[in-house]
Amino acid sequence: MENEFAFVLGPVAINASVITTWGIMLLLTVLAWLSTRNLKMLPSSIQTIVEGIIAAIDDAIVAVAPEHGRQIMPFIASLWLFLIVANLVGLIPGLHSPTRDLSVTSALACLVFFSVHWFGIKALGLKNYLHHYLKPSPILLPFHIISEITRSLALAIRLFGNMMSLDMAALMILLVAGFLAPIPILMLHIIEALVQAYIFGMLALVYLASAIQSQQLNAPE
Repeated sequence: MENEFAFVLGPVAINASVITTWGIMLLLTVLAWLSTRNLKMLPSSIQTIVEGIIAAIDDAIVAVAPEHGRQIMPFIASLWLFLIVANLVGLIPGLHSPTRDLSVTSALACLVFFSVHWFGIKALGLKNYLHHYLKPSPILLPFHIISEITRSLALAIRLFGNMMSLDMAALMILLVAGFLAPIPILMLHIIEALVQAYIFGMLALVYLASAIQSQQLNAPE
Protein backbone atom coordinates (compact mmCIF):
# COMPACT_ATOMS: atom_id res chain seq x y z
CA MET A 1 0.00 0.00 0.00
CA GLU A 2 1.26 3.44 -0.88
CA ASN A 3 1.93 5.39 2.34
CA GLU A 4 4.22 8.20 1.18
CA PHE A 5 2.48 11.57 1.19
CA ALA A 6 3.24 13.87 -1.72
CA PHE A 7 1.89 16.96 0.04
CA VAL A 8 -0.62 18.04 2.65
CA LEU A 9 -3.65 20.14 1.74
CA GLY A 10 -4.99 21.48 5.03
CA PRO A 11 -6.09 18.49 7.13
CA VAL A 12 -5.97 16.18 4.09
CA ALA A 13 -2.77 14.32 3.18
CA ILE A 14 -2.47 13.65 -0.55
CA ASN A 15 -0.39 10.61 -1.47
CA ALA A 16 1.16 9.51 -4.75
CA SER A 17 -1.73 7.17 -5.57
CA VAL A 18 -4.20 10.06 -5.50
CA ILE A 19 -2.02 12.20 -7.75
CA THR A 20 -1.54 9.33 -10.21
CA THR A 21 -5.29 8.70 -10.21
CA TRP A 22 -6.00 12.36 -10.98
CA GLY A 23 -3.41 12.26 -13.74
CA ILE A 24 -5.03 9.18 -15.30
CA MET A 25 -8.48 10.79 -15.19
CA LEU A 26 -7.10 13.95 -16.79
CA LEU A 27 -5.31 11.91 -19.46
CA LEU A 28 -8.44 9.92 -20.33
CA THR A 29 -10.52 13.11 -20.46
CA VAL A 30 -8.09 14.78 -22.84
CA LEU A 31 -7.82 11.67 -25.03
CA ALA A 32 -11.62 11.35 -25.17
CA TRP A 33 -11.94 14.98 -26.22
CA LEU A 34 -9.20 14.74 -28.85
CA SER A 35 -10.56 11.51 -30.32
CA THR A 36 -14.15 12.77 -30.64
CA ARG A 37 -13.78 16.44 -31.56
CA ASN A 38 -13.44 15.84 -35.28
CA LEU A 39 -15.38 12.70 -36.19
CA LYS A 40 -15.81 11.89 -39.88
CA MET A 41 -17.90 9.50 -41.96
CA LEU A 42 -14.65 8.23 -43.47
CA PRO A 43 -12.70 7.63 -40.26
CA SER A 44 -8.99 8.17 -39.85
CA SER A 45 -6.80 5.46 -38.40
CA ILE A 46 -7.12 6.96 -34.90
CA GLN A 47 -10.90 7.15 -35.19
CA THR A 48 -10.99 3.56 -36.42
CA ILE A 49 -9.03 2.36 -33.37
CA VAL A 50 -11.25 4.32 -30.98
CA GLU A 51 -14.42 3.03 -32.64
CA GLY A 52 -13.06 -0.52 -32.48
CA ILE A 53 -12.37 -0.21 -28.73
CA ILE A 54 -15.82 1.23 -28.04
CA ALA A 55 -17.49 -1.42 -30.20
CA ALA A 56 -15.68 -4.22 -28.35
CA ILE A 57 -16.73 -2.81 -24.97
CA ASP A 58 -20.29 -2.32 -26.19
CA ASP A 59 -20.50 -5.92 -27.44
CA ALA A 60 -19.30 -7.22 -24.06
CA ILE A 61 -21.86 -5.11 -22.20
CA VAL A 62 -24.77 -5.99 -24.49
CA ALA A 63 -23.92 -9.69 -24.15
CA VAL A 64 -24.51 -9.44 -20.39
CA ALA A 65 -27.24 -6.78 -20.27
CA PRO A 66 -28.90 -6.68 -23.71
CA GLU A 67 -31.85 -4.51 -22.65
CA HIS A 68 -29.87 -1.99 -20.62
CA GLY A 69 -26.53 -1.92 -22.41
CA ARG A 70 -26.86 1.68 -23.58
CA GLN A 71 -27.79 2.80 -20.09
CA ILE A 72 -24.76 1.37 -18.29
CA MET A 73 -22.30 1.68 -21.18
CA PRO A 74 -20.74 5.03 -20.10
CA PHE A 75 -20.02 3.84 -16.56
CA ILE A 76 -18.64 0.40 -17.43
CA ALA A 77 -16.59 1.70 -20.37
CA SER A 78 -15.07 4.46 -18.24
CA LEU A 79 -14.32 1.96 -15.46
CA TRP A 80 -12.65 -0.49 -17.85
CA LEU A 81 -10.52 2.16 -19.55
CA PHE A 82 -9.45 3.64 -16.21
CA LEU A 83 -8.48 0.23 -14.82
CA ILE A 84 -6.44 -0.67 -17.89
CA VAL A 85 -4.43 2.55 -17.72
CA ALA A 86 -4.15 2.42 -13.91
CA ASN A 87 -2.88 -1.16 -13.94
CA LEU A 88 -0.36 -0.47 -16.71
CA VAL A 89 0.95 2.88 -15.48
CA GLY A 90 3.28 1.05 -13.09
CA LEU A 91 5.40 0.11 -16.10
CA ILE A 92 6.48 3.75 -16.38
CA PRO A 93 9.69 4.32 -14.37
CA GLY A 94 9.03 6.37 -11.26
CA LEU A 95 5.30 5.64 -11.17
CA HIS A 96 3.29 3.02 -9.30
CA SER A 97 -0.07 1.57 -10.25
CA PRO A 98 -2.68 3.26 -8.03
CA THR A 99 -4.57 -0.05 -7.95
CA ARG A 100 -1.83 -1.50 -5.72
CA ASP A 101 -3.17 0.88 -3.05
CA LEU A 102 -6.06 -0.56 -1.03
CA SER A 103 -7.60 2.88 -0.59
CA VAL A 104 -7.91 3.26 -4.37
CA THR A 105 -9.41 -0.18 -4.96
CA SER A 106 -11.77 0.41 -2.03
CA ALA A 107 -12.90 3.67 -3.62
CA LEU A 108 -13.52 1.85 -6.91
CA ALA A 109 -15.48 -0.86 -5.10
CA CYS A 110 -17.58 1.81 -3.34
CA LEU A 111 -18.23 3.43 -6.70
CA VAL A 112 -19.49 0.11 -8.06
CA PHE A 113 -21.55 -0.49 -4.90
CA PHE A 114 -23.41 2.81 -5.14
CA SER A 115 -23.74 2.57 -8.92
CA VAL A 116 -25.48 -0.80 -8.62
CA HIS A 117 -28.15 0.73 -6.39
CA TRP A 118 -28.35 3.91 -8.46
CA PHE A 119 -29.03 2.08 -11.71
CA GLY A 120 -31.36 -0.35 -9.97
CA ILE A 121 -33.47 2.44 -8.48
CA LYS A 122 -33.37 4.38 -11.74
CA ALA A 123 -34.65 1.38 -13.71
CA LEU A 124 -37.23 0.03 -11.25
CA GLY A 125 -38.13 2.85 -8.92
CA LEU A 126 -37.25 3.01 -5.24
CA LYS A 127 -40.19 0.94 -3.98
CA ASN A 128 -39.78 -1.91 -6.46
CA TYR A 129 -36.02 -1.97 -6.02
CA LEU A 130 -36.15 -2.20 -2.22
CA HIS A 131 -38.94 -4.78 -2.45
CA HIS A 132 -36.44 -7.22 -3.97
CA TYR A 133 -34.52 -7.45 -0.71
CA LEU A 134 -37.62 -8.82 1.03
CA LYS A 135 -37.90 -11.80 -1.32
CA PRO A 136 -38.50 -14.65 -0.93
CA SER A 137 -38.88 -13.78 2.76
CA PRO A 138 -38.22 -10.65 4.85
CA ILE A 139 -36.14 -12.85 7.14
CA LEU A 140 -33.45 -12.90 4.45
CA LEU A 141 -33.02 -9.10 4.45
CA PRO A 142 -29.90 -9.15 6.71
CA PHE A 143 -28.32 -11.79 4.49
CA HIS A 144 -28.98 -9.70 1.37
CA ILE A 145 -27.32 -6.70 3.04
CA ILE A 146 -24.32 -8.78 4.16
CA SER A 147 -23.99 -10.18 0.64
CA GLU A 148 -23.92 -6.67 -0.87
CA ILE A 149 -21.20 -5.56 1.54
CA THR A 150 -19.01 -8.66 1.35
CA ARG A 151 -18.94 -8.79 -2.44
CA SER A 152 -17.85 -5.15 -2.53
CA LEU A 153 -15.08 -5.90 -0.04
CA ALA A 154 -14.01 -8.89 -2.12
CA LEU A 155 -13.95 -6.68 -5.22
CA ALA A 156 -11.56 -4.21 -3.58
CA ILE A 157 -9.29 -6.78 -1.93
CA ARG A 158 -9.03 -8.99 -5.04
CA LEU A 159 -7.73 -6.19 -7.26
CA PHE A 160 -5.43 -4.80 -4.57
CA GLY A 161 -4.00 -8.22 -3.71
CA ASN A 162 -3.35 -9.23 -7.30
CA MET A 163 -1.72 -5.96 -8.29
CA MET A 164 0.40 -5.79 -5.14
CA SER A 165 1.54 -9.42 -5.51
CA LEU A 166 2.34 -8.83 -9.18
CA ASP A 167 4.59 -5.88 -8.34
CA MET A 168 6.27 -7.81 -5.52
CA ALA A 169 6.85 -10.87 -7.72
CA ALA A 170 8.37 -8.71 -10.46
CA LEU A 171 10.64 -7.00 -7.92
CA MET A 172 11.82 -10.30 -6.45
CA ILE A 173 12.60 -11.73 -9.88
CA LEU A 174 14.57 -8.62 -10.78
CA LEU A 175 16.51 -8.85 -7.52
CA VAL A 176 17.41 -12.50 -8.20
CA ALA A 177 17.96 -12.43 -11.95
CA GLY A 178 18.88 -8.79 -12.39
CA PHE A 179 17.85 -7.45 -15.77
CA LEU A 180 18.50 -10.74 -17.58
CA ALA A 181 14.78 -11.42 -17.93
CA PRO A 182 13.04 -8.03 -18.23
CA ILE A 183 10.91 -8.92 -21.26
CA PRO A 184 9.12 -11.93 -19.70
CA ILE A 185 8.44 -9.88 -16.57
CA LEU A 186 7.13 -7.02 -18.69
CA MET A 187 4.83 -9.33 -20.65
CA LEU A 188 3.60 -10.95 -17.43
CA HIS A 189 2.81 -7.55 -15.97
CA ILE A 190 0.90 -6.45 -19.07
CA ILE A 191 -1.13 -9.65 -19.33
CA GLU A 192 -1.97 -9.74 -15.63
CA ALA A 193 -2.86 -6.03 -15.61
CA LEU A 194 -5.27 -6.51 -18.50
CA VAL A 195 -6.79 -9.63 -16.94
CA GLN A 196 -7.38 -7.91 -13.60
CA ALA A 197 -8.95 -4.89 -15.30
CA TYR A 198 -11.23 -7.20 -17.28
CA ILE A 199 -12.27 -9.22 -14.20
CA PHE A 200 -13.05 -6.14 -12.10
CA GLY A 201 -15.03 -4.51 -14.90
CA MET A 202 -16.88 -7.73 -15.75
CA LEU A 203 -17.87 -8.31 -12.12
CA ALA A 204 -19.13 -4.73 -11.91
CA LEU A 205 -21.10 -5.31 -15.12
CA VAL A 206 -22.63 -8.52 -13.76
CA TYR A 207 -23.62 -6.79 -10.51
CA LEU A 208 -25.26 -3.94 -12.43
CA ALA A 209 -27.07 -6.29 -14.80
CA SER A 210 -28.36 -8.47 -11.95
CA ALA A 211 -29.56 -5.41 -10.03
CA ILE A 212 -31.60 -4.26 -13.01
CA GLN A 213 -32.68 -7.43 -14.80
CA SER A 214 -33.33 -9.98 -12.06
CA GLN A 215 -35.18 -7.48 -9.93
CA GLN A 216 -37.15 -6.32 -12.95
CA LEU A 217 -38.40 -9.87 -13.39
CA ASN A 218 -39.38 -10.05 -9.73
CA ALA A 219 -40.85 -6.57 -9.47
CA PRO A 220 -44.50 -6.54 -8.38
CA GLU A 221 -47.07 -5.88 -11.08
